[in-house]
This record gives sequence, C-alpha cells and structure tokens, in this order.
Amino acid sequence: MRSVIGWLTAIWMALLPAMAQEPLQVAVRVAPPFVVEQDGQYEGLLIDLFEEIAAEREWQYVYHPVGLKDLLQGVEQRRFDLGLGAISASAEREAVLDFSHPVSSTGLAVATRQESRAGWQAVLSALVSPPFLRIAGGLFLLLLLLGSLVWLAERRRNPEQFGGSASDGIASGFWWAAVTMTTVGYGDKAPITPAGRFLALLWMFAALIIVSSFTAAITSALTVQHLSARIENTDDLVGKRVGSLRDSTSAAWLSNEGFSARLFDDLDPALDQLEKGELDAVLYDAPLLNYRISESHRDRLRLLPITVERQDYALALPNNSPLREALNTALLRRIAAPDWDDFLRREIGDATAH
Repeated sequence: MRSVIGWLTAIWMALLPAMAQEPLQVAVRVAPPFVVEQDGQYEGLLIDLFEEIAAEREWQYVYHPVGLKDLLQGVEQRRFDLGLGAISASAEREAVLDFSHPVSSTGLAVATRQESRAGWQAVLSALVSPPFLRIAGGLFLLLLLLGSLVWLAERRRNPEQFGGSASDGIASGFWWAAVTMTTVGYGDKAPITPAGRFLALLWMFAALIIVSSFTAAITSALTVQHLSARIENTDDLVGKRVGSLRDSTSAAWLSNEGFSARLFDDLDPALDQLEKGELDAVLYDAPLLNYRISESHRDRLRLLPITVERQDYALALPNNSPLREALNTALLRRIAAPDWDDFLRREIGDATAH
C-alpha cells in the first residue's frame, strides 16, 4: 500500500511542474496607449507592465485580441485568466469581476475642436455664416427699396442722374443710397425734387442709426456661431452633438446624466466626425483621447482641462482568481519604484495636455 501511495505521489510531483506551466489565457483589447498593436505584436503601458511581472513570476501566457464586451464577458466566464486594455474599475463590473490594484487613475475627458484658426479662415467662415448672410441680405433689400423710391421721385425731372431704363435708374438709386449711408460723399448723384430731397433727409438721419445697429449686428453675427459652439464644461454639453464609445463607462455616464449621444465602436470615427464638425464633442477616457489626438488630430482637436469623472484603470480577473495576490504584490512593488512616475509619463503622457 505504501509503495502505491509513493508511486502516485511521485507521478503527481512529476506532473505538477507541467501543470504549473499551463499558459495563462490573456485577453487584450487594443486601446492605445495602454495596449498598442504593431504588426501583430503588442506593446503599451499594460503590456510592458504585465510582461515584466510575468517574467518575474515565470508565467507563460497567450494573448487573445478581443473587444471590450468580449473581454469582460470572457473574464467573467473564466474563458480568460486575465484582461488587459484600459479597463476602468466600477461598482457594476466589480459585482461580477475581480480587479487588480489600480495601475493609473485619471478620468473621463471632453475633446472639442481647436478654437484658434488662421485669421483669413475665421473671417471667411464668418462671412458665409447664416447670421451674417441674413443681416447682409436685409441691408441689401433696404438699399434696394430706398433706391427704387428715389428713382421713382427723380426719374422724370432728373434723368441725367436717375434716368434710363428701370434697372439703370434703380441701380443709380441703390448706388446713391449706399454712398449716402456710408457718408462717402462722392457727390456724383443727388436728388433735386422735393420728394427726393425729403427722402434723402430722412435717409441721412436714419443711416446714422442703421450703420450703428448694422455694425453691432455684424459683430454679433461674426461671434455668435463661435460662442454658441463653445464648450467649457459638462453643462455646455446640453443640446450639443456628443459622441462616445458603445459599452463604455463614458457612454454609461452620458446616459445616467440624461445626455443623448452618438455611439461608435471605435474612437477614430468619432474624432473624425468631431474634426469635420459633425459632432461638437467626444467624451471618453482621457489617456486614450489624448493619445489619439496627439497621433492623428494635433492642432485640430484639443482636450478640455477638466476631469468629468475619476477612472481607475486596472487588470481584470475572474472572481476569486488565484493570480490576484501575486499580481497585486508585483504591481505594488512596481508602483513603489522610484521610476514609476517617469514610466507613466513615458507611456501615456499628460492626459489633459495638448
């Protein structure tokens, strides 16, 4: 009997190292700068950190690229031993998953278009804006009306200046009204009939008020579009076209706060629509927004210097995972290292800077 037990024990001890070397099934969700994919290879903050710990613990592992939803479900169902990919720890997720010690704490951020543009571009855009065109159209109609009245009063007794066909006479009246309003005073045309001079007298005094009002209206028209689109805090998101990512904590936050949002499966299309003016803002994780803007939208998009909601990014684990203790011990040791802050800045940069 003892020999049988000894034999079984020997077999178990022989098999134990092989069982211990069973590779970890690691789900990775590409989310730069936390997880970056380059030609089928993975790098980034979480990849570098995990591979450093895996080398220290002599863990074998296999990466499985998945989306966020599949990552969370796969870890919950224990198809994966670990999940990497800018995963924010929340109360809802903690109910079905375990998380490692937080690796980074930042938050949600708001991306908008850059306000500063080249001068001629800003002026050109303002000159073709609907408010300006409405004001210019109204002034044109007013000048046309006054020019027509002066032509009717002057066409018989003053044909040298307001004669010719109806179109010629009205054009002359329009020119006179514009010159009088702007006080240029060329003197090439002037009414001579009592009715014409009465109209001219009224127009001279009215033009003083109209020019002042028109100047103020132009100033307002040139700035109203810019001011109405300006976003400085979350209160300014009301009534704006906001984008976010499907199944993300940012989308959940928008829904909880009562904002309607256009949801995307990837960040790049959302930022492309923001740059084209089809969206007014994009709400998402600050480090990911900062990375994508720096890579592809520099000088065109920016992050607001606000944090909407704190986010703690961690590694996802199944409930009661045997890896958690070893993983947390290694993480805490790495975070306490003197070069940790430099490591974070090198990997993810300043999440609110541009």
